[in-house]
Amino acid sequence: MGGRVAVVHDRGLEDYGFGEDHPFNPLRIRLALELSEAAGLFEGYGFVKSAPATEEDLLQVHSLTYVRLVQKADEVSDLSELVHYGLNTPDNPVFPRMHEASARVVGAVLTAARMVADGSCEHAMCIAGGLHHALRSRASGFCVYNDAAVAIARLKQEHPHLRVAYLDTDAHHGDGVQWAFYDDPEVLTISMHETGRFLFPGTGGVEERGRGEGYGYAVNVPLEPFTDDESWISCFEAVVPEALRAFEPDIIISQNGCDGHALDPLTHLSASMALYEYIPRRVHELAHELCGGRWVALGGGGYDHWRVVPRAWTALWAALSHQELPEKIPAGWLARHEKESPVELPTLMHDPAPESIPRAKEIAYANNRNTERVLEEVVSLIHGRKRGE
Repeated sequence: MGGRVAVVHDRGLEDYGFGEDHPFNPLRIRLALELSEAAGLFEGYGFVKSAPATEEDLLQVHSLTYVRLVQKADEVSDLSELVHYGLNTPDNPVFPRMHEASARVVGAVLTAARMVADGSCEHAMCIAGGLHHALRSRASGFCVYNDAAVAIARLKQEHPHLRVAYLDTDAHHGDGVQWAFYDDPEVLTISMHETGRFLFPGTGGVEERGRGEGYGYAVNVPLEPFTDDESWISCFEAVVPEALRAFEPDIIISQNGCDGHALDPLTHLSASMALYEYIPRRVHELAHELCGGRWVALGGGGYDHWRVVPRAWTALWAALSHQELPEKIPAGWLARHEKESPVELPTLMHDPAPESIPRAKEIAYANNRNTERVLEEVVSLIHGRKRGE
């Protein structure tokens, strides 16, 4: 740790992966950390190690039946039992010591969250985390355990009445975290994602607003396919600052999936690196404005392992650690990886000016209409239920 900022990581966290041919490959984490290091952004910072999450930690969010199944998943002979729980599927194939690897990720995110909550540091990053699709009793979307949900549940247990804002800008809806706290007025979930009409998991419409005491505290901003930086940032600025200010969080936990980039093979959005530089710097500002700088930053989706993820998460660390992002990709990093990369590697941290998107005006108009609905029908509910009213 250097100063008031921490990065939680060790090589054991890179054991979480479903095989070299699977889109969710921990190689992307290694490439991102090596790029940040090559750029000199880790100078003066040591990685904070963590312990795996305990069974008690996991049971804050997941069912005992499910945790027990994951623990013995590579020994189960009845594969249909696994499929019922979302395992042994193309998205979530069983891999050796899956429980141990998954619990390590949860433990790392829990360590980062606790460090920020107890004042050991101001900001903390764990890019191995962000497995936001895992449900109470089911693996989903490359996610076995839901690290963010477990961390939030534990923080609320250890710090009564803590108000947690969870902000998710992955291209896929942050469904698992939303459902875990759907009726909790002390947890605000905000997700900006490609509309579920065209993308997994098929949820995240404006009408998903929370339930019971939590009604109004689930905020969803679905974006049209091919949304570009300008429209995405416009929607972000319209909704996120106002929702956070109305909620008055004590801590912000952000999920920083970068699969909305135009090069990502699994989604249909058209963002550039400009977006993935803008969002963390803006969240950084909001954390200092609203909650004393208390900010935990996680990874998430991102499936162009070579060209997008390393640059996006280097930009995340630069924002988190109050450093300038260099313009050029370090020659040493390029020399180390250009022979093994199946694609030509970029030489600049930033993307060239993107080409104009067909139907950009129509896409922006549709996004703006959705944003207006969110403000009128959802964020207004938060304003009406501020503390003390």
